[in-house]
Amino acid sequence: MRHAMWILWPSFLVGGVAEAVFFTLFDPMDLHLFGNAIDLSRTAVYTLGFFMFWLCAAASSALTCFLQRGAVDINRLCPLEPCDRPPGCPKAELTENPSPRR
Repeated sequence: MRHAMWILWPSFLVGGVAEAVFFTLFDPMDLHLFGNAIDLSRTAVYTLGFFMFWLCAAASSALTCFLQRGAVDINRLCPLEPCDRPPGCPKAELTENPSPRR
């Protein structure tokens, strides 16, 4: 949940600012999509614009969170079964000789 908030909250703020700047410069009734006028109300265009800006900012934040992971985070979980791990793998050594429980 914390990672979702790291992505969604800043992107929400950026989406709001981007919408305000964009629609300060452009009138929603003058916008065209693929050469055709948009037949939506101003409020609908503002809403769709906000969600598009929010989606772009969320994608950017999500990519940043994905790329900032270190090797320890990436390699924490081994996708191979213990019997399929190659010789010399530290996780293979841990699973071959488990310590007895007391």
